[in-house]
Amino acid sequence: MAAAYAQHSADAAPGNAGSPRLRALLDPIMEEAVADGNIPGGVLLVGHNRRVIYRRAFGSRSLEPAREPMTPDTIFDLASLTKCVATTTSIMKLVQEGRVRLNDPAAAYLPEFAQNGKQDITIRELLTHYSGLAPDLDLQAPWTGRDTAFALAMAQKPVNPPGSRFVYSDINFEVLGFIVEKVSGESLVEFASRNVFTPLGMKHTRFLPPEEWRPRIAPTEYDEHNTMLRGTVHDPTARRMGGVAGHAGLFSTADDLSIFAQDILSGFTVLSRQTIEKMITPQTPANAPIVRGLGWDIDSPFASNRGELLPVGSFGHTGFTGTSLWIDPVTDTYIVLLTNAVHPHVGKSVVSLRSRVATAVVDGLALTVKEKEKLRMARITGYNESLMAARRITSRNGAVKNGIDVLEEHGFRELRVNGAHPVKVGLVTNQTGVDSAGRRTIDVLAHAQGIQLAAIFSPEHGIFGSADSTDIQNSQDSATGVPVISIYGDTDAKRRPSLESLSALDAIVFDIQNVGVRFYTYETTLGYFLEAAARAGKQIIVLDRPNPIGGASIFGPVADPGRESFVSYWQTPIQHGMTMGELARMFNAERGIRATLTVIPMQGWMRGDWFDSTGQLWINPSPNMRSLTEAILYPGIGMLEATNLSVGRGTGTPFELVGAPWIVPQDLARYLNAREIAGVRFVPVSFTPDTSMYAGEKCGGVNIVLTDRNALDAPELGLEIASALEKLYTGQFKLTGLDALMVNNSSFDALAAGEDPRRIAESWRDGQERFNAIRARYLIY
Repeated sequence: MAAAYAQHSADAAPGNAGSPRLRALLDPIMEEAVADGNIPGGVLLVGHNRRVIYRRAFGSRSLEPAREPMTPDTIFDLASLTKCVATTTSIMKLVQEGRVRLNDPAAAYLPEFAQNGKQDITIRELLTHYSGLAPDLDLQAPWTGRDTAFALAMAQKPVNPPGSRFVYSDINFEVLGFIVEKVSGESLVEFASRNVFTPLGMKHTRFLPPEEWRPRIAPTEYDEHNTMLRGTVHDPTARRMGGVAGHAGLFSTADDLSIFAQDILSGFTVLSRQTIEKMITPQTPANAPIVRGLGWDIDSPFASNRGELLPVGSFGHTGFTGTSLWIDPVTDTYIVLLTNAVHPHVGKSVVSLRSRVATAVVDGLALTVKEKEKLRMARITGYNESLMAARRITSRNGAVKNGIDVLEEHGFRELRVNGAHPVKVGLVTNQTGVDSAGRRTIDVLAHAQGIQLAAIFSPEHGIFGSADSTDIQNSQDSATGVPVISIYGDTDAKRRPSLESLSALDAIVFDIQNVGVRFYTYETTLGYFLEAAARAGKQIIVLDRPNPIGGASIFGPVADPGRESFVSYWQTPIQHGMTMGELARMFNAERGIRATLTVIPMQGWMRGDWFDSTGQLWINPSPNMRSLTEAILYPGIGMLEATNLSVGRGTGTPFELVGAPWIVPQDLARYLNAREIAGVRFVPVSFTPDTSMYAGEKCGGVNIVLTDRNALDAPELGLEIASALEKLYTGQFKLTGLDALMVNNSSFDALAAGEDPRRIAESWRDGQERFNAIRARYLIY
């Protein structure tokens, strides 16, 4: 880091303040901000490819009581940059050392914090501002001292259900600061200095700056006693706490922050590469409209300093006094903009200035062709990729060709058609197997030259998708005369193709529309055919189709190992975000099946597509899957089927209703609506199913209204309903069946113990991240 600091120092001379192109773009922006009175002055520093390429001071450090020129080495009150530079880095250091765990409740470290409904708020929720706590401590009553602030923070009541929504809160980081002190046995000042600032050589970064620094410190504004704050923290809460707090109080220079930013990008002096990766990637729920890392902003209303050209993968933070830091790993760039915009009086905004500076920086970078391509690709966010931030489109009018359409366009070449010797094909399909012209895949293959359709295999619900029974017999297709072999029944053997049924075939073709949910049995049928094809030495061709509920995000717990079954073929989350072709590739490799597999990909499908963006006709994939809305709710509501709850089977809207004869509709709706579950609302209803659970009995329950499909985490919704029923109807609701489809013992045990559903859902993240790394190897689109 000494060499890096020497480079920063070398750039301090006015004649070496940046490239001519950057100066031509950035100087006028800063000069205009000063001339317009938007800021009294500021220091702007830009780093790129491990060196400082621009470093200039503008305007005045002080206007009152005396005017002083701004200098590049001016020390600024960082305000909320304290959150990420000091507190987040300190917490992540403790996480890296195994002394703090992100999914632990804060009360595990501060028992006093558990009071007033905060017992389930986790470290992760504090870091991402999803704790549900108020924005700040009450400053209406007079109080002073760190201990008083501690007592006030411990006594706080959540203003929103923890985990339900983003509320930017200083209290979150005040509590995190207290946790650093409790776990380390040191003050936040001591811990951050010893573990962060000193190792990095940040010689002018600290809380409580000494008196000899005062001439170089940029003043902020007049306090309540009409004294100009200079070297005393501007934030009133931090000031009452004695100048040291987890949310504010740090002072630093642009040079020191550039050292810090470069270490995040490539130094790894304080935090390891893996810890930094965790810290700067999205840690908010994938369905959340605000995207935050741990302590850092990625894409939110506060991300103005990202500008228009930096990709969403970049990250940063701002401070109320007029400070900001933004870091972009894609272009190896960071932007430090330090101003004292609140001087001499609050009222001016630097939001536009931050955005204009960031946009100009990217425009002025001398990127190589390779760097430009990386930046271009980073800006293409895959439309809705794993996040639902406001800038992303959430629907489009697409025209997707399925695998069968592509196979036809290719003249069936993937089947190795030989005119002299017709290829004998067995087709696994049902009513969903149709091409873009509405022709059944059965008929397409039966009439294709060089192909002999020798057998049809039908999955659960039969060849027409209408049977709701385990007693499905073999039959014959009336149009083609081809025998239809049922591979569904009440035993494991009946659900698997026999080697005898495959012996006369040259190839197996699989064409079934899935719904993207682990316990939807067509996925297991695919796995069983991969296994059978491998044993029989037959080629298997999967004709791909869209995941109707999207391929961008994954939700729900990963299935426990060793619990494979017909409703859980492998260790995937409940909602895995994969197509059948991608699942086939993953199953074949990860389970060591080694079948001769060919996937015919779709054309025109994007990972963020809901089914209504594909331009395709909805065909019910099973008798009770009658709409896209029901498919979206199914990962959560379907998970409840093995309990003693009706999920609407036997009504006109299955999976949009839940109920039972012992439920009071208004009570359940009131409880669930109070939980503020993203993407849904609950209307009290009564209904009488014609079939299935409680057939002919009047049930009380709720109609689930889907208000924002992009905000919904359906498996977590299932947990919320189960938790509500367990609390409201103890002894009547039978929770025991839940894990039959959830297939995650730890989640079931936590729910049975009364743990908050949002905290349980948080515990899924590590498993999801491990699965995501595996999943990435098999994605086609």
